[in-house]
Amino acid sequence: MAANVWVVVEHWRNRVSDITYEALALGREVADQLGAPLQAVLLGHEAREMAQCLGKADSVVCVDHPLLVEVVAETYTEALVQLLKGRKPHAIIIPLTNVSLGVGTLLGARLHLPVVNFCKDLKVVDKKVQARCVLYGGKIEASVTTAGEPAIFGLWPGARPADKGRLDRRPSVEEFTASLTETGVRLKKYIEPEAGDVDITQQEVLVAVGRGIQSQENLTLAETLAKDLYGAVCGSRPVIDQGWLPLSRQVGKSGLTVKPKLYLALGISGAPEHTEGMKDSALIVAVNTDPHAPIFDIAHYGIVADALEVLPALSEAIASRKGVSSHA
Repeated sequence: MAANVWVVVEHWRNRVSDITYEALALGREVADQLGAPLQAVLLGHEAREMAQCLGKADSVVCVDHPLLVEVVAETYTEALVQLLKGRKPHAIIIPLTNVSLGVGTLLGARLHLPVVNFCKDLKVVDKKVQARCVLYGGKIEASVTTAGEPAIFGLWPGARPADKGRLDRRPSVEEFTASLTETGVRLKKYIEPEAGDVDITQQEVLVAVGRGIQSQENLTLAETLAKDLYGAVCGSRPVIDQGWLPLSRQVGKSGLTVKPKLYLALGISGAPEHTEGMKDSALIVAVNTDPHAPIFDIAHYGIVADALEVLPALSEAIASRKGVSSHA
């Protein structure tokens, strides 16, 4: 039997993160291709109950310590280093988000292991795990096969639907005791973003604008369309950095995660940092002048055009339909 495939569990405020289920879904595929067991590694403090949510894994290793209550890269890495003594998994899949960023890279540096970050997919080729990863904000994709085991793969959000990683089954749980001491880095507190005029996480329709909107004056076009659709305007980070919209309207890795019924992306290229925050929207419609923009990879419908030309046309079409409905 081949060595295990590990998935390091990411959790946030006593809740397993969606990307963990994405990692479990992908890890299950890789483990099955290798003919290996899938094992989840749960680091935390008094977090054993979360193991019941990890039924996609064959088993769970639970590492409990008070210093693991919050994710500090150095402390998590030390726990994994100790866990790896005497064990040699075939591959280690670690979520790559704001919560767990840096753990995989630091672990690789500590143990001189190969690390591949920003992975969108994994598959087994000639009994080796091959990663498909993104570079330069998603503009380039590379296929990487590592030399040496275990290889560490930093998983980018969106690799698999989270629901595919959920299974109502109780896996066996193994306890592991780590000996940890405080490092020079500690988490003091979380600073919550200030409440905005609109809570975009609760909107059913979002009109999102990016660089393609060109200027702040053109926001009125998006606002008109959002009003017609009974939704709200949000934006990608460049728009917020320009001060055109408040931080409370930012979608993405450094902003908010949204799941509206309709997400209309206007002039947004679709960098991984942005798609992390909106990829689970029920319906994604993208408008971009670049036919190869990464946003089209996740969009249900795409329009290759200038957003400033499409916006008035959409508003006019919606207004026309409303007029017909009002006279019906």
